[in-house]
Amino acid sequence: MPRQRRDLGWLVRAAADPARPAGRRARPPGTSKEAVLAWVTGAGAVVSLAANPLFGAASDRTTGRFGRRAPWIVAGAAGGAAALLLTAAAGSVLSLTLGWCLVQLTLNAAFAAVTAAVPDRVPRLQRGSVGGWLGATQLLGVVLGTALATALGGIGAGYAACALFTALGVLPYVLLHREPRLPAEDRPPFAWGPFLRGFWISPRRHPDLAWAWLTRFLINLGNTLVLLYLLFYLRDGLRHPDPEQGVLVLTAVNGVTMLATVVVGGAWSDRIGRRKPFVVWSGLLMAVATVLLALWQTWPGAIVAAIVLGLAFGVFTSVDFALMTDVLPRAADRGKDLGVINIANSLPQVAAPALAATVVAFGGYRVLYLVAAGVGVVGAALVGRIRGVD
Repeated sequence: MPRQRRDLGWLVRAAADPARPAGRRARPPGTSKEAVLAWVTGAGAVVSLAANPLFGAASDRTTGRFGRRAPWIVAGAAGGAAALLLTAAAGSVLSLTLGWCLVQLTLNAAFAAVTAAVPDRVPRLQRGSVGGWLGATQLLGVVLGTALATALGGIGAGYAACALFTALGVLPYVLLHREPRLPAEDRPPFAWGPFLRGFWISPRRHPDLAWAWLTRFLINLGNTLVLLYLLFYLRDGLRHPDPEQGVLVLTAVNGVTMLATVVVGGAWSDRIGRRKPFVVWSGLLMAVATVLLALWQTWPGAIVAAIVLGLAFGVFTSVDFALMTDVLPRAADRGKDLGVINIANSLPQVAAPALAATVVAFGGYRVLYLVAAGVGVVGAALVGRIRGVD
């Protein structure tokens, strides 16, 4: 399942299905844990859509003595740690939603600054490797966070441990790396009109960035469509005896195989100095994995699909990040531009549920996965429209 949905599983069950006195009526339809999870993660995704570019733009304009990115990394991580503790203490659906939105707001501030620091400080032919390590750390963070929550035996302790590691994780960057200060005279005068208009990046003036954004959006949309109804696919399509356990197995297989290629793919791309072939072939392999889910509806088929999907998505994660940094229009706006680019990661989480529900209602899971494969193929094909990157 999508990373955010797994993180919130325990909290959603606690908020949506608290212990009820005997004889109390069950909650009405629409307030099940599945519905609550959809609402909470959807609200968080909407917040992240706005937060990432806004905080990226703010970091571009920061002139303090600690540099442009470090203050936002520290503030975002500290705020994220506090927000995780508030979320863990949530006792209702409303407080859970507000807490998770605050988590998205604060951690996106840190993430926007961290992402922008890569093209600030890393040479172009090393960004694939760095993008691979960024992808690997995100994957390991999900795994270790889940392990902590399980090992510590409770929601509160698990989220407290995650909050602690969030705060401590920024210290190596802040203590070991000194950012140059942005001179105040290099910061443009602030006015709301130009600031807000700056978030629109003209596809006519910057076609490479537009095609790269659309590629990322479509491939991520295809991947989100695959993962969104995986539990229901195992239960209703494959008739798996324990679909929840099946999702965990497929997620573990996918994560291990992704980890095997996320760094290697980026380093290989750096070595030969090319990006587009890696993005094209990883997108096509992801589509192949999706077609397997549609046409080979067995448990072994699902395992093979998870392996292929993980291998391909690992390469895509690292090399696509490097490709995006190669097509940025201006060095002065890297934080804002990468924030706009990162919308292509969050927007599929908002768009996929409506699209998937419609497709499943009319065509079932086989058609859903064929549609997801088609979306991925189109995304991979559009990479060829990028002219300024090999």
